[in-house]
Amino acid sequence: MTNQPEILALIARHLEYPDDLACKAQVEQFRKHSAENEAFYNSVEKVWRLSGKAAPLASLDHHQAAERFSKRLNKQRQNLPTKKTKLSRTTVFLRWAAAAVVLLALGSVIYLYSGGKSLFHKQRTYASDAAPGSNKAILVLANGQKISLSDINNGDVAKEAGLSITKTADGQLVYNIVDDKLGGAAKEDTFNTIETPKGGVWQIKLPDGSSVWLNAASALTYPLSFAKGKKRLVELKGEAYFEVSKDKDHPFIVKTAKQEVEVLGTSFNINSYADESEVKTTLLEGSVKVMPYLAGQQPNILKPGEQAVLSARGINIKEVDAEESIDWKNGYFMFNNEKQENIMRKIARWYNVQVEYADASAKDVMYYGSISRFENVSKVLRKFEQTGEVRFEIHKNKITVYKETGQ
Repeated sequence: MTNQPEILALIARHLEYPDDLACKAQVEQFRKHSAENEAFYNSVEKVWRLSGKAAPLASLDHHQAAERFSKRLNKQRQNLPTKKTKLSRTTVFLRWAAAAVVLLALGSVIYLYSGGKSLFHKQRTYASDAAPGSNKAILVLANGQKISLSDINNGDVAKEAGLSITKTADGQLVYNIVDDKLGGAAKEDTFNTIETPKGGVWQIKLPDGSSVWLNAASALTYPLSFAKGKKRLVELKGEAYFEVSKDKDHPFIVKTAKQEVEVLGTSFNINSYADESEVKTTLLEGSVKVMPYLAGQQPNILKPGEQAVLSARGINIKEVDAEESIDWKNGYFMFNNEKQENIMRKIARWYNVQVEYADASAKDVMYYGSISRFENVSKVLRKFEQTGEVRFEIHKNKITVYKETGQ
């Protein structure tokens, strides 16, 4: 009985709303039934308490949450911690176990207690709404010409410096050599820039075969050829995920305002938005060298599953679930004890809206969970409101955030 989602839902409801006397009575009855049930309850309560003060969001797919939890558990078993790291690794594991329990529980709690009706306050009606972002980008050619990639048909976009620039059916921008007589050196001095607006994303295949996914409100500048140079240098503003073609003789360099990242061939994500206090470089495969511009900071080489967090205080390397860094690429917002203020910056970029706070304390509300990026903003905001921590108003393209004072 202890492995049923209904039991998890019951305990989750009790822990979240201890004043619900009917629920409390059911939990106490379950605990008294057997020693096994009591041990199970204590385990769930332990990971719940260790999960911190973050408010759980109901996952759109609790089966997916269970699968992710299973993968984390298997990984923990395969990589048993040393004595020095046992406490911190165990704490991290238990926090994620708690998140998984919450996501699973909330998937069925509505069915259990209300016959399909919401357990939370009445669904709010918003004055306005905003659609999610989509494939939108501007290509800026070397001569300054700007081409809206979302407004042109598939096929040839332009020809420049012996290259054909093509838009594919799946929304990629691809460069192909059509006249190499112009010489690689000339093309290396010729740069293009692809810019995504707020509410836009785009994928591009660079002249060397590397693929780049640009998140909203980002820009990538790159040469039309990497053939003659010793390095493959590109410049990034905002956020992008890179899958770099291997070429040990020509390191791939990503330059941002605060650092450079050097790689021979790998998959990694860089978040370098100007309105964020930290630059985050996360490695999924291969190896990269992060080189901050801060005085006294030495280069750091990352291993898969590590993230370099660069702030005004310096650089910090930590182990993470690297897949979380590309949630945006995979169509999700994913939060791991993340502040409302940080989350709303992501919302603002993706839905092209402005955000203001009626209550400053709302900025510090913490969440974990996942939400699809392909829903209207109203549906996303309702997920946050279901925690009972905040409420929102939408007027045209402005979202106002309020802190709830009670259930």
